[in-house]
Amino acid sequence: MSGKRTYSFEAGIGASVTGEALVASDNFSARYDLDRIRGLFSRRSHQLYGQSYVGKILVLNTAKGGVATSWMLLDMVERGMAPAALVLNITNPILAQGAAFAALPLVHDFTVDITLCIETGDQLSIFPEEGLLIQESAVGT
Repeated sequence: MSGKRTYSFEAGIGASVTGEALVASDNFSARYDLDRIRGLFSRRSHQLYGQSYVGKILVLNTAKGGVATSWMLLDMVERGMAPAALVLNITNPILAQGAAFAALPLVHDFTVDITLCIETGDQLSIFPEEGLLIQESAVGT
């Protein structure tokens, strides 16, 4: 594999963003998985338990949770305790609405399982309007 790969996706919202990936083949709930005050994954059974998500591009499987997501994401953004973006294999309308409300970039619907293609520490550039994600591998392989 070269150090740079590109992936396309069907759906994206928000501004373009570049940052470091934090990856797990796990699901995402702003309400149940996060300590939104300290900026950490707090659900003990989550693969990213104890890790900071602040300023990271989260790469996860799917969204879960309900309507509280909208205000939770907005609160995290306003306090500077939010991820830089969400990259999901699949999302739901509630998380999409919450991300739009919070002006948090969100992309999903890839042709591959994106959690198996990207590694924690990789640098990602995401262009929601173009449907393009560029990965620069943290490991020079």
